[in-house]
Amino acid sequence: MTRTEELFHQIAESLPDGKKSKMFGANCVKAANGKAAFMAWKDNMVFKLEGDAQKEALSLDGCEVFRPMPERPPMGGWIRMPVDYETKWPAFAKLALDYVKTL
Repeated sequence: MTRTEELFHQIAESLPDGKKSKMFGANCVKAANGKAAFMAWKDNMVFKLEGDAQKEALSLDGCEVFRPMPERPPMGGWIRMPVDYETKWPAFAKLALDYVKTL
């Protein structure tokens, strides 16, 4: 199991309002409404964010709007955050889950 996968499971288990699931074949956490909040993608975590949380994430070097495949357009609101920021992942996971609960 990779470091990203280990951290994904730790974070997912710390969020009682989230449910583990799959998105694009990757591990993700969804809210009770079925909306995905975040997922593990290669050596990154990808978060569904808006407003100040999204701006903060995009201000970090190496973070960018998520593009699952080079030939596909970027996915608005989904921010890819490399493992360099693993200490920030739990807070962004909570923000993402709180956000998607409102959708």
